[in-house]
Amino acid sequence: MIKETILIVDDEKEIRDLIGIYLENEGFRVIKACNGLDALKVLETEEVHLIILDIMMPKMDGMKACLKIRESRNMPIIMLSAKSEDMDKILGLTTGADDYLTKPFNPLELIARIKSQIRRYTKLNNSQKVKVDEIIEIDDLIIDTNNHEVKIGNKLVNLTKREFEILELLANNRGMVFSTEKIYESVWQEQFYESDNTVMVHIRKIREKIEENTRKPKYIKTVWGVGYKIEK
Repeated sequence: MIKETILIVDDEKEIRDLIGIYLENEGFRVIKACNGLDALKVLETEEVHLIILDIMMPKMDGMKACLKIRESRNMPIIMLSAKSEDMDKILGLTTGADDYLTKPFNPLELIARIKSQIRRYTKLNNSQKVKVDEIIEIDDLIIDTNNHEVKIGNKLVNLTKREFEILELLANNRGMVFSTEKIYESVWQEQFYESDNTVMVHIRKIREKIEENTRKPKYIKTVWGVGYKIEK
């Protein structure tokens, strides 16, 4: 039985072929593209369940492709990069990627991450199918949890999937303080590592989009030394 369709986007044919062999051995259907522009063309005609996206590519790099994909699609995206600096990881995650892997990587680790992302995505979609309409209103902030939309007044705010999930978590538990560890494990559903600043970066990006003054946030409050909360 054919499993989900995986789109591999990398300008190195050897990398595309290597990943493709491992995925096909696991029963996945594989589509390949050599740059971001070709990937966007594939998405116009194919149903894709997860994208493996290299950062450094000609014509359109992975960062720009990720931003473009996130304008209309929410499937998991795993970034690949030959760079290991924290800033590259941060940029990849803030453009809407769900995970990040540095080359050279263990193909078995990539397969494990792919399976984890697909399980999580499938579980999220199934839970949304039975979810009733729900609107959370906090002053001018309006969160439509059923349609995954956020507005400040009448202005639509474009959040990534992760940003929305963090905001929804805090909004559904107003008054409760969440540590970065708790937020990470609740949203990413993976073990938190102490040195990981992914949550902090996402909180900053959310604030930039919903707060009038990020230095004096109205909605997401920092409880120093503890974590973050949205007040009642």
